[in-house]
Amino acid sequence: MDENILWATAVVDRRAALDKREEKRRARARKLGILVVDAGAEGGNVSVNQSLADIQDEERVRKISSDLRREIVDLGGAENIIELCTQKKKIKNKTTLSKDITNVSGAVEPEEFLKAAAQGKMEVVERFLDDGGDPNTCDEFRKTALHRAALQNHTKIVEKLLDKGADINFKDRLGCRAVHWACRGGSLSALTVLQDRGADINVRDKLLSSPLHVATRTGHSDVVQHLLDSGININAKDWEGDTVLHDAVRFNRYKIVKQLILAGADMQIKNAEGITATEQVKQWQFDTKETLEKLEQMKEVGLA
Repeated sequence: MDENILWATAVVDRRAALDKREEKRRARARKLGILVVDAGAEGGNVSVNQSLADIQDEERVRKISSDLRREIVDLGGAENIIELCTQKKKIKNKTTLSKDITNVSGAVEPEEFLKAAAQGKMEVVERFLDDGGDPNTCDEFRKTALHRAALQNHTKIVEKLLDKGADINFKDRLGCRAVHWACRGGSLSALTVLQDRGADINVRDKLLSSPLHVATRTGHSDVVQHLLDSGININAKDWEGDTVLHDAVRFNRYKIVKQLILAGADMQIKNAEGITATEQVKQWQFDTKETLEKLEQMKEVGLA
């Protein structure tokens, strides 16, 4: 095996082990509590506590940065907020009268149809379609029933919608198709159905993200492996010049990093900032060494 691959996978394994160790230490610290040393304490202890604070601050910044990027790039932030607000309002105003849309008689409204597709309620979906409803009905974000069913891995509903003429290439407002939504949800069965019906797994959204980018960012390693086995372009770049390997390293998707490297991802491709995945992994290596040194300092005074 290539020396660069061996080196990279070794760094990934070490980084994953360190993160697991750090998480255990943090859990133990939360359970027992960590005393903050007064400003007048000995310099050594202040340094150690400062190191701990530095690690915690770095972790918070990293988490906030990753969360913001995930919300922006995965294209679901605004919609999720609106959906959560809607759900909270409905719960607050709920009465003893059942609101189950499966019991509603008469015509199914478009909103109910879309909700049923997401909830896996085949009876409501069928009634809407049998009454002549448009299978490509969408919401304000141009998210269709097919998108919703694919996200939630409701395979039977995906098949029914396609049988009734749903457009497999219908794009939402940000250019995402059903295959993007299936990958975002980790919906391997739905993704397979879409592929069998002719969906192109190398399509891009408006940010030039491929389904493989989406599956990598959301951490669905089984979907990533399926896409790799299906021959997807492993080195495709998004609008920032990032390959899926760049994203996997940035989001600390250790298993996926190894999958991509072993599958032949190019570690020397530069993104828009001129950074290669190899350089990202080297930064991992440096951070791991630095964190280990800090942990050793804390261990000496009983904080780790």
